[in-house]
Amino acid sequence: MDSDALFPLGEPTGAPSAPAGAGVDVFTTVGTDAPLPVRMRPASIEELVGQEHLLAPGAPLRQLVGGGAPLSVILWGPPGSGKTTIAHLVARATDRRFVAMSALSAGVKDVRAVIDTARRQRRSGGPQTVLFIDEVHRFSKTQQDSLLAAVEDRTVTLLAATTENPYFSVISPLLSRCVLLTLQPLDDAAVRGLLRRAVTDERGLAGALTLASEAEDHLVRLAGGDVRKALTALEAAAASATALGADRIDLATAEQAVDVAAVRYDRAGDAHYDVTSAFIKSMRGSDVDAALHWLARMLVAGEDARFIARRLVIFASEDVGMADPSALSVATATAHAVEYVGLPEVQLNLAQAVIHLATAPKSNSATVAIGAAIGDVRAGRGGPVPRGLRDAHYAGARGLGHGTGYRYPHDDHRGVVTQQYVPDDLVGTDYYRPGGHGAERSVATRLPLLRRIVRGLPQPAPGAGGVAPGEGRDPSGSGGRSATRDRSGAIDRSGAVAADAAEEGGADAVGEGQQ
Repeated sequence: MDSDALFPLGEPTGAPSAPAGAGVDVFTTVGTDAPLPVRMRPASIEELVGQEHLLAPGAPLRQLVGGGAPLSVILWGPPGSGKTTIAHLVARATDRRFVAMSALSAGVKDVRAVIDTARRQRRSGGPQTVLFIDEVHRFSKTQQDSLLAAVEDRTVTLLAATTENPYFSVISPLLSRCVLLTLQPLDDAAVRGLLRRAVTDERGLAGALTLASEAEDHLVRLAGGDVRKALTALEAAAASATALGADRIDLATAEQAVDVAAVRYDRAGDAHYDVTSAFIKSMRGSDVDAALHWLARMLVAGEDARFIARRLVIFASEDVGMADPSALSVATATAHAVEYVGLPEVQLNLAQAVIHLATAPKSNSATVAIGAAIGDVRAGRGGPVPRGLRDAHYAGARGLGHGTGYRYPHDDHRGVVTQQYVPDDLVGTDYYRPGGHGAERSVATRLPLLRRIVRGLPQPAPGAGGVAPGEGRDPSGSGGRSATRDRSGAIDRSGAVAADAAEEGGADAVGEGQQ
């Protein structure tokens, strides 16, 4: 759960009426005993840091905070990037009625009550209502539907916050009625600046303690772009230093406060990327011991386990691929474990996945295949969908010739028939070229037979190898050379085509599974 959700409601939902500005004081007033991240929230947009791409003059964020055009906005960003802070700024900076609720506890009844009150106030000449909904991705489709009419006619100005991709978690009609603002994780310089402000500012530590540079580096590194995490750790370290009677927060105190040992990254800030690169390349090189070392480095340094899991899911297809199709299932299950179990126990799941991926046979054939296919599409190749493949389910489709001549593969004893599936200008194109490792060896045997049947090419004599005359157009256009990738990931079309695997068993082999 994003702790942005931890704030009091602006007003009791369902209240019959409320004066202008109801709930603003409740939402924005900060007590002296409030957590340090709450006390250090910016008091004005000028104090907001880390979102320069949204702070240009006339930008939607400035209009929202300044009370200009009543734009409905969805704020999308990771925890600690400033979503709730922006809501506080909107509440302080405008004379509009401000209502806040969390999707974790509010329902359709609550939303409708706020909308009804806003509509009555608007008809009586009262102020416009700004409705802030945190964790909006947790609203069901029905709950999100209840907002549509009110946002459409501007009965309310919606300000919604989410940590999830809104293109998947917010319904399209609501998304189309809002301006989407993407907040980025704060960079190290921004987090460092906010830590220093918290040490000296009257709202923070008020200069009662100093922060050693090594301790500051440690807190910045652990934050991972989440300023709330950094300020929470600073507050814990300050409490520890005060209890010890010290006037300075050193590295040992900071480590003890957050119970994480400092792992030495280089001060230039490149270590995050360097360690990640070493981690990926060790798995690609099948050095399981090195891969485990870099995994441990990231875990001890406080790297986000979700980031590691995402890299594993990508690696499973990019570098293992069809040589071990189960690798993707393992990586995906590990990503689920990160969300379901969490640290520290999930380090066991991460280690198991790393061992599986590092020791698996490797193939980048899927990476090369999709790269070549995308290259052809971007180059303008690919004509209309063949008539036999077009959708024939709606009224009138048959009259247009859709579906005419389509052959149903299951009607053939082999499960595959001769039929054109690609646009005319891509007939004979080979994108996928299987490698010779692991499970892909059997695919390399079956694929030429499948292609010959589909394309209506003559079958070779039993036991004969090689490619039948005219079979396959190399998408690279390099005259018998296949598209491969260099170590940087860029497509290199100069590599030689690997010899086709020996073809045994004739057409009857196409139905066999991978061994």
